[in-house]
Amino acid sequence: MKVLLINGSPRKQGNTYTALCQVAQQLELQGVESEIVWIGNKAVRGCIACGKCKENADNRCVFGDQDLTNEVIAKMGESDAIILGSPVYWGQPSGQLLCLQQRMLYAGGSRFQGKPAAAVTICRRGGASAAFQTLQMPFQMCNMPLIGSQYWNIAYGREEGQAAEDIEGMQTMRTLANNMAWTLKKMHGIPTTDAPERELWTPMHFIR
Repeated sequence: MKVLLINGSPRKQGNTYTALCQVAQQLELQGVESEIVWIGNKAVRGCIACGKCKENADNRCVFGDQDLTNEVIAKMGESDAIILGSPVYWGQPSGQLLCLQQRMLYAGGSRFQGKPAAAVTICRRGGASAAFQTLQMPFQMCNMPLIGSQYWNIAYGREEGQAAEDIEGMQTMRTLANNMAWTLKKMHGIPTTDAPERELWTPMHFIR
């Protein structure tokens, strides 16, 4: 079992990476392999509705040589689930990640259908729930089961690595990983518990 994690931040090891690493570490503890792919800090093309991907036998996007869209489509052929992670800009996910998501699901949709999916968003203060919802909606149109957590899959932080100080946010990431691992085991017929593991809730507030 393998989960593909997409770091949609232009900062390779920023707070989005911090959150996804927490997910990856917990997946490993649950016996599930993972891979974090960084979207990079160069432009990702948006879809131009040319329809050429539907004419290609392998459903490759015609702009695939310019960014990692086709690489992600190919990796999903070997992956059982996907998690998209993004910082919040103006209450929205990063533009590069939105372009990637739209093109990969349209061109390579057959490799995503039926596979569990989740979104993770990171913000300084607000907009995380709106960005989170935006990333989840395309998955729902592709018959992909959504994996949740004890709260929305959100963490807080501004400076690089600061999200690690969000105690509840990091627990939310671990719970997401536990839920994902449990779902994959059920789907693959692997014996597991009747319900995913649960940690004792550790709430954290930001009034200082």
